[in-house]
Amino acid sequence: MSKQKSILITGCSSGIGLCCAHELKNRGYRVFASARKTEDVTALQEQGFESLQLDLASSESINKAVDVVLELTQGHLYALFNNGAYGQPGAVEDLQRNVLKQQFESNVFGTQELTNRVIPIMRQQGYGRIIYNGSVLGIISLPFRGAYNASKYAIEGLADTLRLELYGSGIRVSIIEPGPITSAFRKNAFEKYQENINKDNSFFKNNYEGMERRLKKKGPAAPFTLPPEAVYKKLEHALESTHPRAHYYVTFPTHLFGTLKRILPAKGMDWILRKVSKEEN
Repeated sequence: MSKQKSILITGCSSGIGLCCAHELKNRGYRVFASARKTEDVTALQEQGFESLQLDLASSESINKAVDVVLELTQGHLYALFNNGAYGQPGAVEDLQRNVLKQQFESNVFGTQELTNRVIPIMRQQGYGRIIYNGSVLGIISLPFRGAYNASKYAIEGLADTLRLELYGSGIRVSIIEPGPITSAFRKNAFEKYQENINKDNSFFKNNYEGMERRLKKKGPAAPFTLPPEAVYKKLEHALESTHPRAHYYVTFPTHLFGTLKRILPAKGMDWILRKVSKEEN
């Protein structure tokens, strides 16, 4: 790259965020790698990153992180990769209001608050790239993932709307939609399940026992799981192409379900998704 470009990435403690941070740093970007926990920020610093603490559930943390980045870049930022998120397992009827709120605080409200902080900077400079990390579960829904499904559907709506509103500004908006990717996602989801779901008082107690086995399984828990580098390839295109795509599918399941969603009636799609969910247990 002839001119170094800066990018802020959320959720860099592991998985997709950490992989993309390394790849972009090696490619010549100035990477601001953020994480929620201070010990993860320290680990990123030890790996040579300009790292900072950023908790998407905290407006104060978001504003402080953006201020630091803008101070270090003299008020410029080429790109934002909204990667940070977590999954809250549980049947919809078992999700208390505060649990749903926590899911949306990080995955949706905090993500969009951060995005809105950098839009004026990008408008002023006349260019920028905003990339959201969505999910196949923002295209289709699977049982016992209702909070996460809803948060990713919300991100799809925000990204699609923002793309229309920013037309002509020089700011390009894309959303990457991975399927199963190797990461610490299931480990973190299991912790949230233990924290917020009372299995013993649920109608779905037997289903939860199967879900627990999937969440605790070592190695890939779903067919066609790809490494995080597969997401990076899409991110690279969204950052560097003169014509970035609005949507980037990653993994075979995303391509398959995205196609089936377009061509099947709801009854047929529901049958397939129930069958997929049953096979998980």
